[in-house]
Amino acid sequence: MEGGESFLSCAATVEWMTPQGCIIRKVNYKTASLRLIRNEFREMFMEISSEKSAALRLALKGINVFKKFMAEGKASVKFQEAGCTIFISNAPPTNLVGFLRTIFVKMTGDKEVSANTAPSAQSMRAKLLSGKSQSFEEISPVTVADIHNAKKKISKSTITTPSPPSKKRKSEDLGKGPAPKKLYSPSPLTTTSSLSAEQQRVLEACLSGKNIFFTGSAGTGKSFLLKRIVAALPPDVTVPTASTGVAACHIGGTTLHAFAGIGDGSGSVQNLCDKALKFPLVAQKWRKCKHLIIDEISMVDGSYFEKLETVARHVRKNDKPFGGIQLILCGDFLQLPPVVEKGKNGKRFCFQSPCWDRCIELCFELKEVHRQKDSEFVSILNSIRIGRVTKEISDRLTLTAKQKIEGDGILATRLCSHTNDSKLINESKLRNLDGEEKVFSSQDSDNAAKTLDMQTIAPAKLVLKIGAQVMLLKNVNVNAGLVNGARGVVVRFEEGLPVVRFKNKKEYTAKTERWYVKNSNGTLLCRRQVPLNLAWAFSIHKSQGLTLDCVEMSLSKIFEAGQAYVALSRAHSLNTLRVLDFDSRHVWADPSVLEFYQKFRRRLQHMEIIPLGRPLADKTNKKLKLREILKKQLR
Repeated sequence: MEGGESFLSCAATVEWMTPQGCIIRKVNYKTASLRLIRNEFREMFMEISSEKSAALRLALKGINVFKKFMAEGKASVKFQEAGCTIFISNAPPTNLVGFLRTIFVKMTGDKEVSANTAPSAQSMRAKLLSGKSQSFEEISPVTVADIHNAKKKISKSTITTPSPPSKKRKSEDLGKGPAPKKLYSPSPLTTTSSLSAEQQRVLEACLSGKNIFFTGSAGTGKSFLLKRIVAALPPDVTVPTASTGVAACHIGGTTLHAFAGIGDGSGSVQNLCDKALKFPLVAQKWRKCKHLIIDEISMVDGSYFEKLETVARHVRKNDKPFGGIQLILCGDFLQLPPVVEKGKNGKRFCFQSPCWDRCIELCFELKEVHRQKDSEFVSILNSIRIGRVTKEISDRLTLTAKQKIEGDGILATRLCSHTNDSKLINESKLRNLDGEEKVFSSQDSDNAAKTLDMQTIAPAKLVLKIGAQVMLLKNVNVNAGLVNGARGVVVRFEEGLPVVRFKNKKEYTAKTERWYVKNSNGTLLCRRQVPLNLAWAFSIHKSQGLTLDCVEMSLSKIFEAGQAYVALSRAHSLNTLRVLDFDSRHVWADPSVLEFYQKFRRRLQHMEIIPLGRPLADKTNKKLKLREILKKQLR
C-alpha cells in the first residue's frame, strides 16, 4: 500500500450534468470495479465496470479529485472535459488512498512530458492514421522512484506559483493550473508506520475472508493492527466494535452491546432473538454486516458470546456460524477478564463456549513487543503475564520502590485497582493546589453523552489549576512525543488555554480536539474537549491500551487475575516505573486461560497459522498443581 493501487472495488454513481448543473444522465453501480488503464497511445483512462453493464471509460484529463472523506471510504472525481462526476463510496479506505495516490503520481509524471511529444497532444487525424489497433492495458504500479519524482516536480512548480496561504485546498485539480504542494494532506491512513511481517500476515488472512482470532501480550500493536484492518475493509458492511467504550473509540467504532441491540444479554435466547427482531434498525444492522470486528474480546463473557452467535443466525436466517458474518476477534485473555456477577455460574471466557470452535478458523499470536524496548523488562512482563514470579523478578521489581522517576515538577501517576480510589486522589490533590480554577466543558453533538459513555474517552467537565498533573488523551504530535498517555504539568494559561510542560521538556498549548465514535445506528457522534485529564491517579481498567512514561502502583488491592500484569505493562521501561509494595501473591493468572494458551502455543510450534480446536475439558483438580505445571510448560 505504500506505493499505490490501480484497481478499486467499491460502490459508484456516475452523473452527467449540463453547464447549468442539471443532471441529464445517471448510472448507479452497487458493486463496481474501477481500473486505471492506458490505451495504445499511452493515454490514461479510468474504467468503470460491473457484471451487469458494459465498461465505461473516462479519460483522465483535467480532473478534480475531492478526497475529504477518504477515511470513510468516500471520494469523488470530476471529469471536466466529459462533463461528468463519479461518486465513490463503500471503498476500503486504505485501497481508496492508494488508488487516488496512483492517479495523482501518474498524472503528475505525465505533466513533465513535452507538449510536442506527449501522446495526449496527438491530433485525432494522427491517431487515425497511425494504424494502431485499439488496446488497453493496466497501468504499471507506482514505485518509490515515481513518488520521489512527483514530489520534485511539485516542489519545482510551487516555487513560482505558490498556493495562497489563507485558503485551504479542498480538492486536487489535476491537469489544470499549478500543481498542489503535497501529494496528500496528513491523515491516519497515509502517515502511519508500516506493518511488521507478523501483522501483515494477520491482515492478509482477514482480507481472505477467514474468521480470525489474534492475540498477543501488551504492547504488540494489536489496536494499531485493528485500525489497519478496519481501513482495508468496505466501510458500509464492516462494523468495528469493542467490549469497552475506550477501546471502541480507539478503533473508531461502537461498543459491542450498542451494536448487538440485546442489552446486557439477560433473559432467554428466544427473548433476545425476539428483542433484536422487534427493532427494525437493529435487525437491519445485523443483516447488512459482513465483517464484525470485536476488540478486547477477552472482556466479553462466554455466555454473552454464545447468545450473540445465536441471535446472529436467527436474525440473518442463516445457519452458518454467526449467520455467515466474518468474525475478526482481538484480545489477550491473560489481561483483564470479563466482569461477571458474583456467584454466577457459567462460561466466563469466550473460548469456553462450544460455538467458539465453530466460529474461529485461524488464530495468530503477535510476539514482537513495540511498547517496551528494554529486553530485561520485556522478559519480566512475559513471566508476570503467566503468573510466574521468580526471586530475581521479585527482587528487581522491589528495587523500583526506591527509584526517583519524577522530574521538572511532573509526579508519577498512581495506578489504582479501584476507580473510586483514583477519583478521590485526583479531586483531593487538585483541591490542595493554590490558584484559580479553570473549567473546560465539552461540546457534544446531539445525544453524544447519552448514547455512549463518552466520559471514558474525554471528560465532560475538566477542572484545572496551575500545577495540575495531567495526561494527554490523544496523539497530537508523535514525532515530538506528544502521544496518548504522555505525562505533564500545567505551567500557565494563555488566552484561556492550558500550557502543559511534558516529561520530555516540550511545551504544548492544549487546544480543543475532537473524538468521533459511532452510535448504535452508525451515526458519527462527536465530543470536542481539551485533550487532557487529571493524572495524579488512574484506574488500571481505564489505563488499558495506554503507555505511561512516569507511573507508580500499589498492588496490595489487586482482586483479578491479570490485573497486576496490565498495571506493570503500562510502563515504558523499568526506569520509569515504581512499585511500592510488590508481593508475588498479588500476581496470578487464571488456570483455564493458562490451559487455553498452553494448547494454543503447543500447536504454534508446528505451524505459524493454526486452526484452533476445542479447549481442553475442565478438570476438578485444576488448582495450584495444574497452574504450576502449565507455568513450566510455558517458560
